[in-house]
Amino acid sequence: MQSLFEEYYQDFSEDEILIAKTLIKLIETHLLATERKIWHAHPVWFMDENPIVGFSKQKKGIRLMFWSGADFEEAKLSVKGEKFKDASIFYNQVEEINEEDLKRWLQKSMAIQWDYKNLIKRKGQLERLK
Repeated sequence: MQSLFEEYYQDFSEDEILIAKTLIKLIETHLLATERKIWHAHPVWFMDENPIVGFSKQKKGIRLMFWSGADFEEAKLSVKGEKFKDASIFYNQVEEINEEDLKRWLQKSMAIQWDYKNLIKRKGQLERLK
């Protein structure tokens, strides 16, 4: 599966590749009970088929997104809106990644979850899982 991730970031700059490799390593280290795959063209990790964390390349940098991150109560994570419960942070240099923050956010991503896997079935209504 790592080869899928490598294909994802093959056109990244050197700095972006370092960020992607670091995020993959840290996520894989701290999220043991997850499934990983390329989903909607981006690396995403799932618990029980529910997306919890992923990253993508955007104009502002590499965006690390937590699907239920709005409820983490973390000042460094930017919350997008009220309808969906996502929150994210952007990285432009690998040195910006704080391993302790990321580890804490990953722990929260397992403990705090909204049900995204059934979003279509529930006609866009989110339900809290944990």
